[in-house]
Amino acid sequence: MNVLVVHDYGPLGRLVLETLRGTSLAIRPLLIRSPDGVDPAALEDWIPEETDLIVNTLWHNDPEAAERDPETIREWTFSIPMALAEHARAHDIALIQLSTCYVFDGRKQSAYITSNPGQPFSQLGNWQWECEQALRTLLPRHLILRTGWSLDRFIRKISASAEGATQLELSSRHRGQPVALRDLARVIRALVLQIDCGAEVWGTYQYAGAEEISQYELGLEIVNALPELSEVHVVDKVPAWAKLEPENTTLGCIKIRNTFGVKQHPWRTRLKEEAALIAGTAQPETH
Repeated sequence: MNVLVVHDYGPLGRLVLETLRGTSLAIRPLLIRSPDGVDPAALEDWIPEETDLIVNTLWHNDPEAAERDPETIREWTFSIPMALAEHARAHDIALIQLSTCYVFDGRKQSAYITSNPGQPFSQLGNWQWECEQALRTLLPRHLILRTGWSLDRFIRKISASAEGATQLELSSRHRGQPVALRDLARVIRALVLQIDCGAEVWGTYQYAGAEEISQYELGLEIVNALPELSEVHVVDKVPAWAKLEPENTTLGCIKIRNTFGVKQHPWRTRLKEEAALIAGTAQPETH
């Protein structure tokens, strides 16, 4: 099977390429440097005609960044995926598309399942939900993978606070499950390999790391795990940016386990590795 991995300069695309190159699949990268540089008409030249599957690793998971630049986030999370989907439909190509827990409003008291309708209230969630709905209509051979919180994002946020004010407000009311970059790459690999085996398993799936936690408790775990953040004092208080955060983003991940055999891995064991990936100094994973 011929697989095209669409990626940016972030670490997820690199990790997905690394893990897929360890298989017998034919892997090609497609680097998208910026959304304004994407011409849908150019996809004919960019995507090899022998492509069987497109894996879109453009993973956007920060609602604050989306509010600051809504037009750019629309391009990344809707326009580019739709252009890829249109091309895929015309050329009988399958597509894996990432989404996030921000498609939900957080009012549900228990974990969200894949069939729960999205009710987003942020720019990020709105465009991701629009993308999901359009993709279901446009392209039957698709996999939508919704993810939990980005562990990468929270490490970056806490690291940034260490460079300025040493006190960081995080909320104990907002709960969810982080997912580490290398763990997400592992999950994407599992989906790709099942498609290669001919499995007709199209639809929406969810994945997040094992163990639900509050943002406040997550902040404490990060600070305690990373010595360079020891000066940061995490306080239990709802920060202003939490207005963009659903209070409950817990995802039920039974469907992906039953369909693909993908088990949830603990995010706690990935904290130091995630920080190293962010710093660009990660060591190869040992088996």
